[in-house]
Amino acid sequence: MSPAFPMLTVLSMFYYICLRRRARTATRGELMNNRRAIESNRTLPVNVELIQYAKEVLDFSSHYGSENSMSYTMWNLAGTPNVYPSSGDFTQTAVFRTYGTWWELCPSARPPFMRTPPNFHSRDYVELAFEEPVYPTAVHVLETYHPGAVVRILACSASPYSQNLPSEVRWEILWSEPPTKLIQLILSHLTVPDLCRLSQTCKLLYQHCCDPLQYIHLSLQPYWARINDKALEYLQSRCILVQWLNLSWTGNRGTISVPAFSRFMKSCGSELVRLELSCGHFLNETCLEVIAGTCLNLQELNLSSCDKLPPQAFNHIAKLRNLTRLILYRTKVEQTALLSILNFCSELQHLSLGSCVMIEDYDTIASMMGAKCKKLRTLDLWRCKNISENGIGELASGCPLLEELDLGWCPTLQSSTGCFAKLARKLPNLQKLFLTANRSVCDSDVEELANNCTNLRQLDILGTRMVSPASLRKLLESCKDLSLLDVSFCSQIDNRVVLELNANFPNVLIKKSFTQ
Repeated sequence: MSPAFPMLTVLSMFYYICLRRRARTATRGELMNNRRAIESNRTLPVNVELIQYAKEVLDFSSHYGSENSMSYTMWNLAGTPNVYPSSGDFTQTAVFRTYGTWWELCPSARPPFMRTPPNFHSRDYVELAFEEPVYPTAVHVLETYHPGAVVRILACSASPYSQNLPSEVRWEILWSEPPTKLIQLILSHLTVPDLCRLSQTCKLLYQHCCDPLQYIHLSLQPYWARINDKALEYLQSRCILVQWLNLSWTGNRGTISVPAFSRFMKSCGSELVRLELSCGHFLNETCLEVIAGTCLNLQELNLSSCDKLPPQAFNHIAKLRNLTRLILYRTKVEQTALLSILNFCSELQHLSLGSCVMIEDYDTIASMMGAKCKKLRTLDLWRCKNISENGIGELASGCPLLEELDLGWCPTLQSSTGCFAKLARKLPNLQKLFLTANRSVCDSDVEELANNCTNLRQLDILGTRMVSPASLRKLLESCKDLSLLDVSFCSQIDNRVVLELNANFPNVLIKKSFTQ
């Protein structure tokens, strides 16, 4: 068989093709000799595997986008894909103009020609060129929206880059099938147990149910009581493309062992972007070492309430340089490990350190965040016992993008130091501020929020004795998007005031609890 350049012939549906061409070829030096061998009809050596994407779109019948744009055009089929392995409607994909079946029913539709072969289903086509001539062994196509449109794949014996026109051009059919149902789309609505049960019915459904694209997002949390080593082993071959994985609550009481978890992560962790391990009490330092060494693309890690992890285990998190979200609520992370994480994980946008009782000096932590975490948008310091106005000042100055800040039950913060007023002036993007149980919050703090944080949506000042109805009215008038205001146990806010505020600001949920 001569070296080939595949062309796709496809139905007109809204979809995206990510063509991954896998073939066997020789080295470049051998390739020159192989081309001479082609001319002399000698057999080509086959000893090297090559994976390549389409280099160029040579021709096509239609596309949905405009001629001077890249959105929904066939040009998107050239080069490496930037959507894979996501699914859905993306402007970066290739879409033919005549997607759907209504074109056959419209007034301009024409009857088909007589004696058209019954197995000819094509409505559109696209011709793609590849850089290296090869013996094709596999062609991978990804359709991200309404799959099942590809009906035929052909390879051409002539290179589009050759200066000499061949005397004969042959097209070989590599694969051909009639249009298929949208099986994968239907299966995407099944739960994991149903998907596993369905795979036992027949070979066809087994192949579809075991397709790794069905397991890109996998949450095992709903089945936490049934997840064990055997379940992980059963799912391992299906999860090689998993990007979001939720193992929260699983593995307790010895149902998941460290070796089984490590094997699963080494096999399936390379594509992980999000990993949820809340209350994973089977985790130890080895587990975090495996995660750090395997999940190099990880952006989100949730270790909430993993309070049995030893303090030294958290040092490995600093190796995950792409982290944007880190949840360490109720863990034993210590100051040294946390400083290392903040120093190396400069992409952090969301950080939860609530109830982390092993941290000795939160001012030092806040200073490091202000210096290194310039992209920080949300921060949870719930029940932080020793942060002062100095730490708050450095945090506010260094992290101006903060939109959410939880300082609930932080007893060392006092309004008299000006720390809350400084927050309001330095953080104009604040949407959520919790100052729960801080009795020193006063009218001037609320007025600073009204003047500077007009995007505020949630405010919790439960327990303060220093806020009057007048300052709350000013806040509600200035912050048009405010939807939650918790004034429970605020001694100056009685039931009559709450009723009045509810009447004048009906879109705001005003929470109020009274002491008996």
